[in-house]
Amino acid sequence: MRVLITAPFTKSGLKELRDAGLEVDHHSWLETGMLHMGESLLQTITDGTYDIVIVEGDEIKEDIIEQTELKLIGSVRGSPNNISVQAATAKNIPIIAVPGRNTIAVAEHTIALMLAQARNIVATERFLKNDFFVDDFKDFGKMYTHLMGFELFGRTVGVIGLGQIGFEVAKRLQAFGVEILVLDPYADSGKVKEVGGKSVELDELLKTSDIITIHCPSTDETRGMLGAKEFEKMKKTAILINTARASITDEYALRDALKSGVIAGAGLDVFSMEPVDSDNEFLELDNVTVMPHMGGNTVETVQRQSNSIVAGILAFLKGEKPPNILNPEVFN
Repeated sequence: MRVLITAPFTKSGLKELRDAGLEVDHHSWLETGMLHMGESLLQTITDGTYDIVIVEGDEIKEDIIEQTELKLIGSVRGSPNNISVQAATAKNIPIIAVPGRNTIAVAEHTIALMLAQARNIVATERFLKNDFFVDDFKDFGKMYTHLMGFELFGRTVGVIGLGQIGFEVAKRLQAFGVEILVLDPYADSGKVKEVGGKSVELDELLKTSDIITIHCPSTDETRGMLGAKEFEKMKKTAILINTARASITDEYALRDALKSGVIAGAGLDVFSMEPVDSDNEFLELDNVTVMPHMGGNTVETVQRQSNSIVAGILAFLKGEKPPNILNPEVFN
């Protein structure tokens, strides 16, 4: 069988697949700089006569599935919306995914953004790089006072969404001695209790939290849930962290709130316009830490997704139901 992998993958994972007798072509989008949208992957699959295709962001929709003879489709993402599960199921094509591949990475990244904002790390570095010189200790004193931060200990952190990532963030926050408020109508009460959290409504979370961190998916229920009205309810000293999806906030209202001092700062890893570059308008604000959607960008993430996909493909070759299959009914 021939395999095409356009996602980041470990050398050891590629070797394991080849040792199993598979012909593997690896063209990571990080190296090619190409993401296939619409039908653009069709010609590549057809020319290469691939039986198995593994992607990250590339689209494999109905037209591609109907015009090829794929035997297995995989995504290194947890819940891929770039693959038509319904069309694949109709042709009895299993789809495998990798839930939780970057959960720890994003959770740690979230904590890093909290600390960066609480201690003005980015603002301080910018200040020092902007021709700051100390003629006497009065200069140093002004800088020291202006960039004074705050400790997480004793603060209140509002967690919006206690799914896999939100739960891991809350677990890590316990070590900082914070009070944890949880907004998630679908959260298991046992999970809330495990992190020492308290379930609250949005209004209480907004008015009480010193830091608010977003970890819910973008749905009809959550899109635009934080706008100008909600930012006005937050403390003027509050920090907003978003490593989930930009659409959960009104970006224009958020920028205005940060610029006018309605809230104190933000740590942002997701934006409506991506990829992020130097044109990002939030970079103009010294009270914002801007990251280019790289919360899951760790060597461990690539290792996890590679191991999981290899296990799925090898199980499929043996005629077994692969782990983390999105449409198990195809094996019935």
